[in-house]
Amino acid sequence: MDFTVLWAGDGVLVIGIVPPPSRMEARAHLRQAVREAAAQWQNLDVGEITVESTPGAPPRLLLAGRAASLSFSHDEGLSLAAIGLHGPVGIDVMRVQDIADWFHLARDYLGPQVAQELAAGPDAQRPRRLAQAWTAREAALKCAGKPLAEWDGVALNYKVQQIALQDEFVAMLTTSKTKTGVGP
Repeated sequence: MDFTVLWAGDGVLVIGIVPPPSRMEARAHLRQAVREAAAQWQNLDVGEITVESTPGAPPRLLLAGRAASLSFSHDEGLSLAAIGLHGPVGIDVMRVQDIADWFHLARDYLGPQVAQELAAGPDAQRPRRLAQAWTAREAALKCAGKPLAEWDGVALNYKVQQIALQDEFVAMLTTSKTKTGVGP
């Protein structure tokens, strides 16, 4: 399985793949790439690594019986995964694009302050800045184990790091500010 390590450090690994067009196939390919990348990263046999997924709960990675946190994100042409050994992680990727009703989208999902900041900025930078704000919020929600929902006024306090990608995509990684053990 071909994957690219996009970032590694402090017990976190981020990989990317160019997925097949079908979302179902993309999910299967990404899970296999995660197993192979984790095996290389942790010097384990790929057979000792399992992706555990339960609807409504964040996925987990079992590494030789030890649990690690896991987050996935897909956009057309790119799928990402983040593995966290010391606590929850969140990853989100989005293609940079001009969205006609960007202000309402930002206000409804990112909050009035972010919508106003985007409105005050240069028009040419707005699509990238919207993608950065969106992916940071969605990655933080994933890190918190919460679903995407309209803005509720609650700030999520996580470390956010941009992942370097080709120009048409933006991705953000979130980790908790304090390390915790994951799993047993």
